[in-house]
Amino acid sequence: MVNVLFLCTGNSARSVLAEALMNHWGEGRFRAYSAGSQPTGRINPLAAQLLSGMGMTDYQGRSKSWDEFAADAPSMDLIFTVCDSAAAETCPIWPGHPSTAHWGTEDPATAEGSEDERMAAFERAFRILQHRVKSCVKLPVEQLGAEQLQQRLVEIGRSLPEGEDKEVK
Repeated sequence: MVNVLFLCTGNSARSVLAEALMNHWGEGRFRAYSAGSQPTGRINPLAAQLLSGMGMTDYQGRSKSWDEFAADAPSMDLIFTVCDSAAAETCPIWPGHPSTAHWGTEDPATAEGSEDERMAAFERAFRILQHRVKSCVKLPVEQLGAEQLQQRLVEIGRSLPEGEDKEVK
């Protein structure tokens, strides 16, 4: 089992979507978790609505601090930051020296406009994260050396799904 942790600041949208996607597409080979440096304490309702609409009704996550994973938790193999602010923060020391990469994705929780416009921002983040998660689960993680794995994870973090032409943060 490859343990994966997705980090962002609030742990209410992007990291939650990534966690649900990895658990869905990881097909029992990957086990994902999410956390935030300053968790909001709740999952964004539009994130929950999107996951439900995509058939991921079994998501039971909650907004939580990354401190929970720095102490008494499973050892992580892969850790991804999905927002620039979390990537710039001083993270806890993670047991086991996991591979890390930045998979920056625009924050849909900050989108303004009608509910449809805000949901469109969540859908875009979902597509980008799904593309990256699917790319990651195809990797022969157990067979790659640490340096090669790190390079591949960074490349995945820079990739966008077909049709997405804008740089993401």
